[in-house]
Amino acid sequence: MHEEVINGAERRRAGIEAGAMVIVVLHSPREKCWGVLDEVNAAGVFLRGLDLNAFDDWIHAVAHAEPFIGMTDIFFPMWRIERLTRDERAGDIPSLDEQFETRTGRRIHEFL
Repeated sequence: MHEEVINGAERRRAGIEAGAMVIVVLHSPREKCWGVLDEVNAAGVFLRGLDLNAFDDWIHAVAHAEPFIGMTDIFFPMWRIERLTRDERAGDIPSLDEQFETRTGRRIHEFL
């Protein structure tokens, strides 16, 4: 347990790196997207993800092997980025990544 806490603290100090599950909050128009971070650079954010409004429908489709437009490669220019956060558990509330695993029985990185 102690080692796990130390490793978590080290990850937070390292910042958000490629491969992390993230939530991107955008403006003009206001949107929220969730997915796997590919890259952040001066031009913007590259993400393999989907609009957060479609998250529940997408998980339902994955869990029941139904057709659904899923995660796609997305680029957001830096001027639209309001916030980029790591998808993490908040107390008793599971992260979106954990919700995906619980509801589908699959890990997101294996799914992709």
